[in-house]
Amino acid sequence: MPAVSDAAAWAKEGLLLTYGQDYPWGATRGAEYVEKILRGAKPSDLPVEQATKFLLNINLKTAKEFGLTVPPSLIARADEVIE
Repeated sequence: MPAVSDAAAWAKEGLLLTYGQDYPWGATRGAEYVEKILRGAKPSDLPVEQATKFLLNINLKTAKEFGLTVPPSLIARADEVIE
């Protein structure tokens, strides 16, 4: 069954498509918040942030196995294309 996830690593394992936040970026931002709190910042004074970078990964090998055609415009937008 073709499937979609938010975790980029799954596309390398055969998932058709992944689209989600850049997890290393999120972990880095989280560590920066922890550092600020440990240095005395009040958590209530820190702004809430949303992800600003999202990754699109397409596994063309999986698409081919399912007989799916991925539009060239989608491939052009992908951060990683697995063939």
